[in-house]
Amino acid sequence: MLRNLSGFCFLFPPTVPMSAIINHLHETEPRWFAVRTRSKSEKFVQRMLTKKEVHAYLPLQKLMRRYTRSTRMVEKPLINCYVFVYITKEHYLCVLETENVAGFVKSSKDLRSIPEAEIEILRRITMESDLDLELIPGGFSEGEPVEITAGNLIGMKGRIVKTEGTRKFQIELLTLGYSLLISVDAAYLGKLR
Repeated sequence: MLRNLSGFCFLFPPTVPMSAIINHLHETEPRWFAVRTRSKSEKFVQRMLTKKEVHAYLPLQKLMRRYTRSTRMVEKPLINCYVFVYITKEHYLCVLETENVAGFVKSSKDLRSIPEAEIEILRRITMESDLDLELIPGGFSEGEPVEITAGNLIGMKGRIVKTEGTRKFQIELLTLGYSLLISVDAAYLGKLR
């Protein structure tokens, strides 16, 4: 497939048929999407998106931090490296071009919207001040097929062999033709469908 963008020609190999990719972006109806940011730049990205007149939501939790000589109330992102945007198709590129945005959160190559009800749950959770929260990425069970979604091993597929607590999983990678057992943080795993 040959595409011409501003005088530059790019050749994209037809790896996945376009009909197989799910894209929930809509021309006129805005929908919620998750955007991955660089580490510790969630508030900056939200400010930059707001300046571009993009509706951005960053769920923050208020925490009491004790320091050597003082105690302070700090606002920390509920989900590290994520900002939520409410956009139509026309704002897609604008969001991607924002400084410190790493990209949209996708399931494989599918761009899926987040239901309004889930965003509302995040809003309600962040309004509560007495909640002790710990975010654990979606649960995985033994034998479940997974894909590594970040880091040097991105794109490798395997299956969960053993859970090591709530955050680490031991997976067996079969891509290399050998059984290779490695421990992977849950933040780097995605479910295969």
